[in-house]
Amino acid sequence: MSAASTFFDTNVLLYMLSNDLVKAGRAEITVAMGGVINVQVLNEFVSVARRKFKLSWSEIADALAPIHAVCRVVPLTRECHDVAVILATRYVIHIYDAIVAAAISAGRPDLQTEDLQHGQLFARRLRVNNPFLPEQA
Repeated sequence: MSAASTFFDTNVLLYMLSNDLVKAGRAEITVAMGGVINVQVLNEFVSVARRKFKLSWSEIADALAPIHAVCRVVPLTRECHDVAVILATRYVIHIYDAIVAAAISAGRPDLQTEDLQHGQLFARRLRVNNPFLPEQA
């Protein structure tokens, strides 16, 4: 899958901060290829970086710099929210897992996440890819 076709969920970006060197390395390689994220992903990244990883604001800025350099950021819109509600209902997923709506709204066919079933297809146009599975190495 080309970088232009990939949408990253927050968990992939957060693994770059992890003490799990295998997952951190895989996340860095995956994100370095570039892709698309939205403002929700950025906000979740900052929230977890502060709360769980106890990073300072300057450390968060340093962590965000390479993400900003390789990822296009798309806005979070009302239309995206509406699609998320529809998808959460249709696929019986939590509204937070409806990040699939953001990827679909951004026109991406690939969602990189470990929070959903690897290979799952949403709306016949978005495939879930877990970059941390052994066969993805």
